[in-house]
Amino acid sequence: MKKRLISFLFCIVLLVTVFPITASADMGPKPSVVIDFNGISQQSYYVTLLSSRRSTGPYSALADDSNRRYNESHEDYPIFLKFLEYQDKDGYYFLQYFQNCSETHRFSWTYYPPSDFKILIYFPDSDYFAISAAAYEGYAFDSYFRVSLTDSEISSVIEQGETLSFSAQKSYDYSGEIISLIARIVLTIAVELLIALLFAFRKKKQFLFIVAVNLVTQITLNVALNLINYSYGAMLFILAYILFEFLIFIVEAILYTVFLRKLDVPVPIWKTITYALIANAASFVIGLALAIVIPGIF
Repeated sequence: MKKRLISFLFCIVLLVTVFPITASADMGPKPSVVIDFNGISQQSYYVTLLSSRRSTGPYSALADDSNRRYNESHEDYPIFLKFLEYQDKDGYYFLQYFQNCSETHRFSWTYYPPSDFKILIYFPDSDYFAISAAAYEGYAFDSYFRVSLTDSEISSVIEQGETLSFSAQKSYDYSGEIISLIARIVLTIAVELLIALLFAFRKKKQFLFIVAVNLVTQITLNVALNLINYSYGAMLFILAYILFEFLIFIVEAILYTVFLRKLDVPVPIWKTITYALIANAASFVIGLALAIVIPGIF
């Protein structure tokens, strides 16, 4: 019976591996670059990213009128022309994408941003450009940067007729990620242990074994999900979450079936498998619910 059960579970895993879910090549979210600007409060300003390559996704440097993204009918056409006129000393390209950040103080390029870029700011009131002193690269699926520039700094450089350059710092919320990671691990383990008590797994050896298994599986699961979310984004995170929970159910069902029945008192096979299924399903559903109610925890 035990061999047949393990063989059956192995076949399920094999089927999932052999018949993967396919998706459209352009389906789902894309990497993004988000830049927050601190200290600019009295200036109107527009921001773009200059790219080391002539194109990225649907955005490209102007070749002729066939790929021109702005014309005279657009309100920001004069700004577009100013960015077109800018000549970067290192040959980086303007890809015809920019935003007015005067009110939001945030620039977001959320669809195929350049992977290697400089940050260019245009101040229309003074007809002045500011360029990042260095080029930057996206370092995560959603790469966050922070630029600190004060109005007095800008005015002083403009008055002196000098070139204004600035630096950007990575501003990804790593501390928040660590806190949410710990919270998820504690929560999912607590849910599965509570269900273990409901299944009457109260004997000391049984309960400690379930604790040990959950520590290994849930820590592994949540660390892996964090890395996937950081590097590849939310869609792959969800797909991986579903697949990993299924694999963990298989692993835990096998471990509980093989070992839990040998501890303290015999346990029916159906009970160990049912517990593994319900415990993992519950933690998965609760996890998704929390992701909707409190997005920051995932």
